[in-house]
Amino acid sequence: MEFKETKLFSGKENKSNVNEKINNVKEKISSARERISSANVKISNVKERQSNVKEKKEENYELIIKNKDKKDIKVSIIMPSYNKYEYVSLSLHCLLGQTFDFSNFEVILVDDCSSDNTSHIPKEFDPPFKFKYVRPRKNQGRSRARNLGIQLAEGKVIIFLDAEMLTEPNFIENHYKHHINDKNIVVSGAMHYRGIYTFLTSDFNSKQWVHIDDFVPRDPYFTFLYNEYKQNHQNSNQLFPLITKKDINNNSFQNLSFPNWYFTKELNNGLSEFGLDLSNFMLPYIAFLTGDVSVNKELLDKVGYFDESFRGYGAEDWELGYRLYKNGARFLLDSSTFCYHQEHPISSNNFPEAMGNLHQFMKKFPNFDVLALALEHKPALSFTQIHYVVSQYNELCEVHPFEYREFKQLFHTMLIKLVENLRDSKPISKLHDCNTSSEVKISKQLNELKKLRLYALTNSFEALSEKKMETLLEMVPLSYRFSIRESSSFKKFIQNSQG
Repeated sequence: MEFKETKLFSGKENKSNVNEKINNVKEKISSARERISSANVKISNVKERQSNVKEKKEENYELIIKNKDKKDIKVSIIMPSYNKYEYVSLSLHCLLGQTFDFSNFEVILVDDCSSDNTSHIPKEFDPPFKFKYVRPRKNQGRSRARNLGIQLAEGKVIIFLDAEMLTEPNFIENHYKHHINDKNIVVSGAMHYRGIYTFLTSDFNSKQWVHIDDFVPRDPYFTFLYNEYKQNHQNSNQLFPLITKKDINNNSFQNLSFPNWYFTKELNNGLSEFGLDLSNFMLPYIAFLTGDVSVNKELLDKVGYFDESFRGYGAEDWELGYRLYKNGARFLLDSSTFCYHQEHPISSNNFPEAMGNLHQFMKKFPNFDVLALALEHKPALSFTQIHYVVSQYNELCEVHPFEYREFKQLFHTMLIKLVENLRDSKPISKLHDCNTSSEVKISKQLNELKKLRLYALTNSFEALSEKKMETLLEMVPLSYRFSIRESSSFKKFIQNSQG
């Protein structure tokens, strides 16, 4: 009797099949995570739309409309304002010089219960374009003010413009041209805006006055107004005008403008390598800055409006920008849509408020491409550097979805704790409290990640955990550690590392 040899699959084939199955599982998990993230964003969008509808029904406000007969509105400019009467008056005057057809745009000024003379503007301002003055019965904050403007907007394109912005004549035209054939685009001019001193006041802080004293007297004309203020008005609590409507008409106001250090040097630093459309940039939503940004109203209706639970200053625009980004919107930086920001006194509460709102944003979307925003504050990374940290984190999760869980979790924890401490004005050191066994495991994982050359990720992690300082000490004999800890050079190193 003849037997045929039956060959079962080899060990090599078996291993290949197992690897293939593992890869399939990883792909399914990755796909599931994307679906969960997408579902969370959609749930948030629905909640925002429901909130907007409810608030719209309950809204109670004063509305004054000029030039009601203008019906063919293509662009709606929404300007929320609170106690900025003098600045708003100049901003509105500047819009009279737009090259865009006056019959095709409207300006919606949302006066969030100002206690100054902002309520006089409907009587004083008589523009050739459609103008809506809106005043809620009570102050409700930036998010609600902008949402009210959106609800009253007739244009298909919305331009969010801070009330203290001065514009170039082709401002609206340069925004609108991008939206004609692309309903899915967000156009930002804020990253290129310039600062300008239109008024002098004793309420400017010392840092602002250092810049004013150095910058304004350089101009041969405005130096006379500067000297007049210094000699006769600096003890007054009234705003002293440097720029008038006449200066806007003849464009001489531009002589007192300067690049804004934060937006043009910090926020925009290095972004040129990603192109004007921020392709492949991991944080494109940071371009959604409501000082100067435009978006199709259909997109806003789709993802929901501003989250009105964000009170005070900061992050409410990035939060909406993030939802737009997750729903497929593309972002474009256009320097021709820049504005001039009228510098004004800065509230001392701005930073804690901003950190509180950033913390709220991080809690709402605890994804790494949101949490990583904290790295701007420690170890003071640029947004281009944060891009590389996020990119490497995504690479780690894609290749090793189940490994390095302790490292990932601690990174998340430290980023949230960092912003919590900044919000509460606490030291930004000791951001974690791991037990010895966890520290050993995380240290091992950290070394493995360095072997994978994920240095943007590991360096940022070490800066937060301050692991590098402890490692330096562990390399020194025990008998010398105390003296090193007490040395001035080491204390300085510790202080600098802790921000």
